[in-house]
Amino acid sequence: MTTLERIKDSRACVWCVALFCFIALMVVTPVIPQSQEYHNFADRRNFFGVPNTLNVISNFPFLIIGVVGLILCLYGNHFSLSLQGEVWGWVFFYVGVTATAFGSAYYHLKPDDARLVWDRLPMTIAFTSIMAVFIIERIDEKTGTMSLFPLLMAGIVSIAYWRYFDDLRPYALVQFIPCIAIPAMTILLPAMYTHSIYWLWAAGFYLLAKLEEAADKPIYKWTHYTISGHTLKHLCAAMVPVFLTIMLSRRSIEIERQFQLMKKTDEDGSSGSIQG
Repeated sequence: MTTLERIKDSRACVWCVALFCFIALMVVTPVIPQSQEYHNFADRRNFFGVPNTLNVISNFPFLIIGVVGLILCLYGNHFSLSLQGEVWGWVFFYVGVTATAFGSAYYHLKPDDARLVWDRLPMTIAFTSIMAVFIIERIDEKTGTMSLFPLLMAGIVSIAYWRYFDDLRPYALVQFIPCIAIPAMTILLPAMYTHSIYWLWAAGFYLLAKLEEAADKPIYKWTHYTISGHTLKHLCAAMVPVFLTIMLSRRSIEIERQFQLMKKTDEDGSSGSIQG
């Protein structure tokens, strides 16, 4: 068996194990319905005729960083993205971030399950695309590139599954897996690029955002009804693409990985010459 065949077999095994684990989880765990209490946010103040004003306008940073990231990705290649899979992955990420500004604002104007779909869908696109990018960086370019579309579809299906079956388990996995896998792979696997610490900063701020979301009402009380946990959650979550954008603008290829890539290119060229 050739090296290429072994790699293909290992990829197939990974996908099979992942599918098996997902099916087993769906069998052994109970249904998680969407609690209607989720829509009952602490801060319902209305300023200038805008319902739930702070929860709405706190999404504005997503629009700014999303548009900036898209421009830097697509025009002039300011991030020096050399792999096609990386380009597509980061573009989908910034599209998801930009759309989150509109989807979340739309939801918070009148919170209910129907509008919550448009809040969660853009975030899911961002989660899944960033996971594919990370696979490209830490594991293998081809594996990551090929996983982009299946991961995006898995995210979209998880939203549809929740909406039609009132079961949050698949969506919870889409959120939970990147939160565990990205920090773990950042620490354990060799980096393709410098400045990888920004991945951990981004993960840390996302974790902080989730804690603030859970403590929405206590934080609102602790701040003497000035700002709620959910509003702070939006601001902290917006720091995730900020840190990743800073990382993209500052990083360069690690010297060791650069040497490996040059060696691989030379080997591919030599192999092509022999075959010719």
